[in-house]
Amino acid sequence: MRPKMTATNGLHTKLLIVDDEPVICEGLRLTIDWESLGVEVVGVAYDGEEALQLTREHGADIVLTDIRMEEMDGLQLTERLKREFPRVRVVMISGYEHFEYARQAMRLGVTDYLLKPVDVDELVQVVKGIVAELEEAEPSANGDEEAMWLSAVLRSSPSSEPPAPPQSMNGESFRIIVSQLADFAELYSGMPEDEYRDVQRKWLALIQEKLMARDIRSVAVFDHRNVLFTLAMSDRLQAGEPMRRLLEETMEAWTGAGRLYCAASAPFPKLEQTASASAETRELLQWHDLTDRAALLPEDRFLLSKDRPKSDYDCKAILDRLVSFLFKQDAAGVAALVHEMFASLADERRLLPEAVQIYDELLALLRQRLRQSGLTDLEHGRHSPIDLHANNSYAAIEAIAVEEMRQLIRLIDLNGLDKSHWIIEKAKQYMTENYDQDLKASEVAGWLKITPGYFSLLFKQSTGKSFKEYLNEYRIDHAKHLLATTHDKVFEIAERVGYKEYKYFVSVFKSYTGITPKEYRAFKATR
Repeated sequence: MRPKMTATNGLHTKLLIVDDEPVICEGLRLTIDWESLGVEVVGVAYDGEEALQLTREHGADIVLTDIRMEEMDGLQLTERLKREFPRVRVVMISGYEHFEYARQAMRLGVTDYLLKPVDVDELVQVVKGIVAELEEAEPSANGDEEAMWLSAVLRSSPSSEPPAPPQSMNGESFRIIVSQLADFAELYSGMPEDEYRDVQRKWLALIQEKLMARDIRSVAVFDHRNVLFTLAMSDRLQAGEPMRRLLEETMEAWTGAGRLYCAASAPFPKLEQTASASAETRELLQWHDLTDRAALLPEDRFLLSKDRPKSDYDCKAILDRLVSFLFKQDAAGVAALVHEMFASLADERRLLPEAVQIYDELLALLRQRLRQSGLTDLEHGRHSPIDLHANNSYAAIEAIAVEEMRQLIRLIDLNGLDKSHWIIEKAKQYMTENYDQDLKASEVAGWLKITPGYFSLLFKQSTGKSFKEYLNEYRIDHAKHLLATTHDKVFEIAERVGYKEYKYFVSVFKSYTGITPKEYRAFKATR
């Protein structure tokens, strides 16, 4: 990836905009002053294949894409991008509030998930966060040729052609060692920069001196303030257990605050393998969440992976309790619930990235629920992924989550969302789960244990629509999706979305869309 342009260093972060509606692409391109954010729009694409081609031709640091497109949709595009360009950041835009879309997006590594119509301020904050993160992630080299080469390799995609190494770099056997300071957020994040540079120098010197004592040359660069990549070079094969003992001895010799730990690759014979070895070892470093060992080798992963959960964590189960505490302004209850969730994830031996993914899924669903309750001012929060190198402990992640929940409590209070919104929230959730049944307002009111008249009044005040209007709109949205994406017969779709009488379904559909279901399907088929 070529150098990026930012407002402060004269380089650009590259952005690609993808949507199958040209007017939306142009609107996003022209509405925001990208240059002031240090961003260069390298192109717009109207489908996933075109987006991939433009990324290959021009490169992209950020891809802003719609989720629903013909041929290759946003989820499929993200999957392809992450395979070919692992470092690209994807921001997904969706007109659908269904949690499953957000969940799939998060699991593919999407940086953020925004709902249409896009709030420009929210999008700007998301992009600012990514630009800052990309700047922070730039490897730092000390200017010598070997360090500059290693920096370039770390920035490149594992699938791309690596730069040629300097002639001075040679050996019969190579290893990548990735080291990190434990509990970084708690111990080092507030340290003055000049003091922390001394920590980094001490850290780098320790590793290089210990390797040199065993006749192992090395070159090292910081890929992050808390990640040191070291390429070890030797004229003989570096055997597994002796290398483990050397690395453990090195880590245990650390005299700074906290603990130092590392992961090392298997030995490899050619420098051209450095990029793939670096990517694999970076991933191996995450497995320190499951062990107290100071050094990990690739063979350790098999033993650590035993007895780990294979099923998904049901974050929906915790959502209702969380929303209840938020609307009750119960900060202590929210904090206790967050702690309960992360304690459960730790007990299940989930890696920290897995725990954060689960939390982000919960947060995406929570933001949707809050928007449905009338809380639209959500650009206050985090707009880039949690930095897991800086926040590399469960305690640090839990602290971030608790603070984000406190911000939501303050927003709910400022926006005057009261108990009535919580009632309507529960009603909407009930409708979401039972919309395909013969659902009546009186049934929902009975489930909520309030009178039908009071329920109808609250619902109209909160949504601006009657119960019947809201339910019909929800059903028709589902029907439109099924008509566009399946070959099911129209009468089958009518039944699936809750209409037992076919003619009535057609009548309602036409009143909302202006055309019949068959006409809508034909229209979508021609696009």
